[in-house]
This record gives sequence, C-alpha cells and structure tokens, in this order.
Amino acid sequence: MAQYGGIIVLIVLFGLMYFFMIRPQKKQQQKHQETLKTLQKGDHVITIGRLHGVVDDIDRANNTVTLDCDGVYLEFDLNAIANVNKPTATNASSSSEAKETTKADDSKSDDNK
Repeated sequence: MAQYGGIIVLIVLFGLMYFFMIRPQKKQQQKHQETLKTLQKGDHVITIGRLHGVVDDIDRANNTVTLDCDGVYLEFDLNAIANVNKPTATNASSSSEAKETTKADDSKSDDNK
C-alpha cells in the first residue's frame, strides 16, 4: 500500500493544478474569443502592445482588424486585440455636449472680435 502513496500524491497534485491553473485559463480564453466574435465597427480597443484605437474595419476572412488611431489606420491580427471597450450612450452624449459647448464658446469669441 505504501508503494501507491507516491502515485496518489501525483494524481492529487495534477487534479489541483487542473482546477487552479488550466481550467481558469481556458475560461478566460473562451471569454476572449467571444469578445472578439462580438467586435464591431466603432468599438474602442487596446492591442497587446497597448495601442489604443477605434475599430474601422473587420475582415473575418483574413482574421484582421483595421484600427483608426487618431487618423492613422493600422491593420492588426484579431488576436492582437487585448481589450474591447464598447462605446456607451453616455459617452456619446457627453462628447456631443462638449462639442456644443465648444461651438458656443467659439461663437462668443467671434462676437467679441
């Protein structure tokens, strides 16, 4: 019976390693794949190189995505996308409010001249 003790310990260690390392990594990978499947034009993304941009075009056939980074268009592999931030309605409304405020300020400065 003592000769099987070492084998039992190895099996228990492998089981623990599976539940604490392999299984969570697989779940995280599946979540990332689902995020890439729902990627749409206009989504704000961060690449694995920490480049921030907005999705301009997605080519699922070639597995590539084109990002607009302040007017510079760059093409990346879909797997290079590390994080996706969906634009929200509150962000869109706050940016339109900021544009209206800027336009109002510009018109006031034009009146002062």
